[in-house]
Amino acid sequence: MNDSVYVGNAGMDAALDRGWLLGHFKDASDPRHSEAVEIKWGVHPAGDERAEWVRGEDRTALLVLISGCFLVELPGRTVRLQHQGDYVVWGKGVDHSWFAEKESVVLTVRWPSVPGYAVAESSTPEAGTGAVEGTEA
Repeated sequence: MNDSVYVGNAGMDAALDRGWLLGHFKDASDPRHSEAVEIKWGVHPAGDERAEWVRGEDRTALLVLISGCFLVELPGRTVRLQHQGDYVVWGKGVDHSWFAEKESVVLTVRWPSVPGYAVAESSTPEAGTGAVEGTEA
């Protein structure tokens, strides 16, 4: 077996780490460890929303809708992703938040992978994610 190869299932693996499949937060010996990029498979029930806005963003992000209807809130603008494959990209310095208008699955890719965006975990886990996590889209 080659330890530099990992084969998994996004839905199953996402449930183990608040949706995150790849990034700086994975163990350094794990092939999914990366300081260059983060990838998340986000499964959100209808009405799910980010606990608070991300402010002072130092990363670029791409969010792709797999299914559902998902709103990305940006300063002065809300983007509705409603068709499979709809996506939005935003760069460094763009504050953001989100809301699942319908049950949604979204793939988020961010770069670089840097610590410092986690929202303090709540004592009541958020439905569909296992915890409130600030490194969401």
